Amino acid sequence: MARRAVLASGTGALIDLGLQLGSRSPSPAAPLLPSFLAQFDQLRKLGQSTAPKVLLPLLETQTRTVAGLAVNAPSASRASALLLASRFAEFTGWMAQEAGDNGAALGWTGEAVELAHAGGDHHLGSYGLVRRALVTLYDGDAAGTVTLARRAQHGGLSPRIRGLAAQREAQGHALAGDERDCLRSLDKARALLAADDVRSSTEPVIGTTHVSDPAAMTTGWCLYDLGRPKAAAEALDREYRRLPPHALRTRARYGFRRSLAHAASGEVEHACSLAGELLEMMPAVPSATVNSDIRRLARELSRFRSSRAVRDLQPALARVLAPSHD
Repeated sequence: MARRAVLASGTGALIDLGLQLGSRSPSPAAPLLPSFLAQFDQLRKLGQSTAPKVLLPLLETQTRTVAGLAVNAPSASRASALLLASRFAEFTGWMAQEAGDNGAALGWTGEAVELAHAGGDHHLGSYGLVRRALVTLYDGDAAGTVTLARRAQHGGLSPRIRGLAAQREAQGHALAGDERDCLRSLDKARALLAADDVRSSTEPVIGTTHVSDPAAMTTGWCLYDLGRPKAAAEALDREYRRLPPHALRTRARYGFRRSLAHAASGEVEHACSLAGELLEMMPAVPSATVNSDIRRLARELSRFRSSRAVRDLQPALARVLAPSHD
């Protein structure tokens, strides 16, 4: 079944598909789950250095396969298989957003919630709201982002999900220029994430695995939107240095925001130097979401056209932002 057919058939289609696949033969889910979990971890690593369009077909297939395995699995392993399928679906949604297909991103996120619910995890539904809020954030919808993020912070959820939701709420407030509520949400996120030890869980980590202090990095992100580029640059400089070298997608995401903050602070040559290094990696990790900050950077630098550094950078900026014809 093609991705479009799965998404068009509505939420829960993967579970129905799993019933069809599972009815054909016994499903040795339990012995295979560790292998699929290892594959999931590897695919997340590949997502840091591979174009999303390359990974999407494999992710979609693996999601359907694990959902199918769950159907005839013994009750002891069925929930684990469904939960793993939900994580595949959630990551597929993220890669779809990176590929510029927000409709598919929301569709796969909805499937992830349904699979998790079938596996007994009602918390991923709230994280689905955090993911949906990321779509509204990049659409420039501050109010929608805040509303979705607040819905994901009710009691009973894990500190990590509530912390990630509070971060997203802070980004929404920053986009709206509301510094007081933004900083309040960041404080809440910091406390919640500090209380959560993701290393103690055997399940795949929800959210970023490459940012050592998500609240601190998000603070730098928000400060730019709040009109405090110098403070943003200082925070992003500090946190960017802590990113692992292999996490190219994460480095691009926060690196361009860092370059943007320096440019808005008047440090044009330094901003161009930072951006020049990042633009070289973009063909390997194209990103529709990162491109939003690259466009902002291009507009910011256009105010300094007399600068040689800006003129030298413009061809590379144009190549990355040129419409894709594939």
